[in-house]
Amino acid sequence: MLMNAIVCENDFVDKLVAAGCITEPQRKYLLNTVQPRERNEKLLDFLRRRSVADFNKFIILLANEQPHLAKLLTTDGGEILILMSVHCMLYA
Repeated sequence: MLMNAIVCENDFVDKLVAAGCITEPQRKYLLNTVQPRERNEKLLDFLRRRSVADFNKFIILLANEQPHLAKLLTTDGGEILILMSVHCMLYA
């Protein structure tokens, strides 16, 4: 569901850069990716390779911009995803 649900458009991607969640080259890559699902997959891939602090910034930004999706990552239903993400970041 998350791959299809994130609205990863110009404004949101710009905010990700401003928050320090992704880099400018990653921003350009995302904005040049036409298919929304592919863009979301790449965004999550970028986030998985960043620090836990950067991932937490993403969660905060998502809570402000797309709160219905942030709930998936921060409530009981999302605990497993967060733990998997942290594990991937630590052992990637």
